Amino acid sequence: MTEETESLEVGPNDAGQRLDVFLAQRIEPLTRSQAERLAKSGRVRVNGRPAAAGHRVVAGEHVDVSLPSAPPERPQAEEIPLAILFEDEHIIVVNKPRGMVVHPAGGRHSGTLVNALLSHARTLASGAGPHRPGIVHRLDRDTSGLLVVAKTDEAYTHLSGQVRRRELERHYLALVWGRIREDRLLIDVPIGRHPRDGTRMAAVPRPSDGRKVRSARTDVIVLDRLGPVTLVEARLGTGRTHQIRVHLAHQGHPVVGDPAYGLRRSRRERVALDSAARELLRGLRGQALHAHLLRLRHPVGGQELTFTAPLPAEMAALVSHLSATGRRAELRQGGQK
Repeated sequence: MTEETESLEVGPNDAGQRLDVFLAQRIEPLTRSQAERLAKSGRVRVNGRPAAAGHRVVAGEHVDVSLPSAPPERPQAEEIPLAILFEDEHIIVVNKPRGMVVHPAGGRHSGTLVNALLSHARTLASGAGPHRPGIVHRLDRDTSGLLVVAKTDEAYTHLSGQVRRRELERHYLALVWGRIREDRLLIDVPIGRHPRDGTRMAAVPRPSDGRKVRSARTDVIVLDRLGPVTLVEARLGTGRTHQIRVHLAHQGHPVVGDPAYGLRRSRRERVALDSAARELLRGLRGQALHAHLLRLRHPVGGQELTFTAPLPAEMAALVSHLSATGRRAELRQGGQK
């Protein structure tokens, strides 16, 4: 993808601003989060040197930004393998792998699930917009699991209604840091944008600073306690951005491998893992979160459909190892009594 360079000079009135704020104000229609991503990828230079998004600009500094060229008006079809569990003339149910973005956005215009779907299906519903054809609900890039996609506008309208009415059930499996004492948790805490990082979300138990927040509910069921890690099933009562990850981190049990919400806790807890578990943890390449069950009503036939997808291999291997390690520890303790 070609790029063009925008050159700017920091004026006296701009001095002291964060670099990402300065760029968002000076380059239309660049947002602060997009500017931050450009800085992280090395595309922003101040006086010829790469600069971080939090750099405070100084009057007289020269800022060069390499901007990706405008995306195509519509995503392009790409032959990318898909794990399809069900398909008819109305819907497709697919098991998305970890690492795949659902639809083009934020500088990512290829390699997405939408690109793959456009190659596979002749038509997709247009109701979600030109860059999100057929997409009824989404998963984060590094969250694997089940999605339903609409092939017709009629199916899209019906499925979107199920999402709004909370009739479309989505259950996730997650490995979280720490030992959850309760067998079940109902987390009912609003979620809004993080006050200092626009790319992240945050739990806002007592909204008071004018931030826009939305209600969010997650039902968490403990499935197994695996030493310093707990295996849980999380069921969405609402569908907010990063909801499960934010809610579990708010409870003090961030998702294992989560680069945005779990890093500090993981540094403390991972010392309790053996070397084999730490090696398996490095192989996760993202958060240990998987959408394993999807239940919906067919948008035309009306019958209830339930789909399940097993854990991805890397996550399953870590669960298996931790479970076996726990059993061995119990046997040793029993022999010492």
